[in-house]
Amino acid sequence: MSDTAPETPTYSYLGPVGTFTWEALRQVPEAAGATWRSVSNVGEALDDVVGGRSVGAMIAIENSVEGGVSATQDALATVPGLRIVGEYLVPVNFVLVARPGTTLADVRTVSAHPVAYAQCRRFLEAQLPSHGHIPSASNVAAAAGLLESTLADAAIAPPNITEHHELTVLAESIGDNPNAVTRFVLVSRTLGLPERTGADKTSIIAELPDDAPGRLLEMLEQFATRGVNMSLIESRPIGDALGRYRFVIDLDGHIHDERVADALLGLRRFSPNVIFLGSYPRADKRPVEFVPQYSDDVFTDARDWLRGILSGEPPLA
Repeated sequence: MSDTAPETPTYSYLGPVGTFTWEALRQVPEAAGATWRSVSNVGEALDDVVGGRSVGAMIAIENSVEGGVSATQDALATVPGLRIVGEYLVPVNFVLVARPGTTLADVRTVSAHPVAYAQCRRFLEAQLPSHGHIPSASNVAAAAGLLESTLADAAIAPPNITEHHELTVLAESIGDNPNAVTRFVLVSRTLGLPERTGADKTSIIAELPDDAPGRLLEMLEQFATRGVNMSLIESRPIGDALGRYRFVIDLDGHIHDERVADALLGLRRFSPNVIFLGSYPRADKRPVEFVPQYSDDVFTDARDWLRGILSGEPPLA
């Protein structure tokens, strides 16, 4: 019997410590006590998973203000062998911070992650109409950079930033939308599916077979005729020619739900390329609603009926 202790698993996240991605990873029970690897971008996080350096990567995929995160959607479409195994919601708000002794009147240049910067435009235009912007890899990196360089006078950062860095808060709650939420997903290489809970989501990416009229409608009908609701659908350019798009889609339900499985079969017959990203529990735990005519029993009864016809069984009285 070996006395070697099992290797501690590693999870990758957009760092450094204190980012919203870090907050999302804190919600993963399996990550407690594991090694957390800070990375600079989505590509690096997914490369860690593909290369076996991490068992999972926490990445942002959607924001309630800005919509889908294009870098994540494109990466999931092009990096093979990845599965989403969970989703996590993090409320998003921001503060403006600076080096001690700095006042709001002193601010000429603001460092911020581009997404955070876009979500604070109203405050910036009202309070700092002549400011310049220096993009940063993350909100925490923007704040930490103030202590390493004088290129920026202030930074947009998460509210908990002062727990990690000695900075002064110049303004609180500067986000345009106080109810903003970012949705994160945990991505791994596992092929196993989380158990069906009744409050699940299935994520896929699909392409149209060509640009003939009505093709998008045909794709959508695969879900509508089976009572499957789409909670997200966004188009992203495939990149090989103008006018060629793939669609990132979230479905209400689990692939073990008969209506979802049947819809995916129909989609696979229709689309030249379908990527199954995973079925996993919804972060809000809200049960999926559907009308009774699309229950599992209806689909299994229909299959039994057809099987009986094909096998020559006498019809039931």
